[in-house]
Amino acid sequence: MNRLTIAVPKGRLQGPTLDLFARVGLRAQVAEASRALVVPTADDRARVLFAKPMDVPTFVEYGAADIGVVGSDVLAETEHDVLQPLDLRFGACRLVLAGPCENATAPLPPHAVHRVATKYPATTARYFARRSLQAETIRLVGSVELAPRAGLASLIVDLVQTGATLRENGLTVLDEIAETSARLIVNRAAQKLRFAEIDALIRALSEEVTP
Repeated sequence: MNRLTIAVPKGRLQGPTLDLFARVGLRAQVAEASRALVVPTADDRARVLFAKPMDVPTFVEYGAADIGVVGSDVLAETEHDVLQPLDLRFGACRLVLAGPCENATAPLPPHAVHRVATKYPATTARYFARRSLQAETIRLVGSVELAPRAGLASLIVDLVQTGATLRENGLTVLDEIAETSARLIVNRAAQKLRFAEIDALIRALSEEVTP
């Protein structure tokens, strides 16, 4: 049987994603403390592969997975060619520009080159271009809040939920760039070849997440 392949992001979205799919009958067989990266569902109708969030759209675009779940922040950054049929309405965060608290009310100097540490260099570049400001982006994959304290950058662009981590590191939100949430994505070829199956799944998921 040609099982449906679902790409699930590791990290903060993994638990809510597995719970959602379990509610529509696709319960991943994940053993406690297991490090398996590919597991079947209980009914063997699908298999689940676990990937880093930035890699999920790649697996889906190139057909290694039929569908996947990923944050809209990742989709905006990577601009992969995938279908985005459904906002799953969990994992809500804000993508923000942040800097030292003492600069909270001061406008960014228009003629300076702002050094910005971020996991989102493409999104950051577009944001500064829209504001007609110059930026040098430095890509970090973790501990972005450390960059201003270490003297690596004067600003950061990162996801926040409560802002507690920013405050603990002497930073504050200077501007909100986007609101983000988890999205269902679908491979374009799979949507055509397995239309009935994927369409039924989208409708089932939609019923679960619609208020």
